[in-house]
Amino acid sequence: MKTVAVLVVLVVAAISAAPTLASDPDMLQDLCVADVSSEIKVNGFTCKPMASVTPNDFFFAGIAMPGATNNTYGSLVTAANVEKIPGLNTLGISMSRIDYAPGGLNPPHTHPRATEMVFVLYGELDVGFITTSNMLFSKHIKEGETFVFPRGLVHFQKNNMAKPAAVISAFNGQLPGTQSIALTLFTSSPPVPDHVLTQTFRVGTKEVEKIKSRLASKK
Repeated sequence: MKTVAVLVVLVVAAISAAPTLASDPDMLQDLCVADVSSEIKVNGFTCKPMASVTPNDFFFAGIAMPGATNNTYGSLVTAANVEKIPGLNTLGISMSRIDYAPGGLNPPHTHPRATEMVFVLYGELDVGFITTSNMLFSKHIKEGETFVFPRGLVHFQKNNMAKPAAVISAFNGQLPGTQSIALTLFTSSPPVPDHVLTQTFRVGTKEVEKIKSRLASKK
């Protein structure tokens, strides 16, 4: 009976602790401004000495203006994460701005370390995510509206309109990470073996090599 009681306590404790594991760990002091130049590697970044912390460690102007979308996908993501704002270290939040040309696409990708919520600054987008049971949840969103992409799930945004669009993305992680599905499979280093890709997508080696060559410059 004692063993059963101990197991019950452990299970309850694990369930109770689960919500606290859904994002970055809690901070243990007022500030821990990231020392991005430190050679010491930890889960996150080591802290700068308080004497060297300045207001600029908490400031970033990079998402104030639209980004250039004259590229193959017609979109540009400008990240405002801990690598750009050292003061975000241990705070468990970050942002991005995404700009879309008419017809622009933010192709299917995942964020392995954070949930994402987008707010439409202007324009309209078709957005969606796919669950692990292969269900697509999609929506057409416009200025002032929001949409959530759960952590780790494949998702996308597409501007099917004739006008530009832009969103602000919020994340519950200081460095969400981004893994593009196409680039991950076709431009990894070392490369994924061709026989894996041909069998997965049921195409020939020539088709795989053609896709690789087209994506190589998009890395």
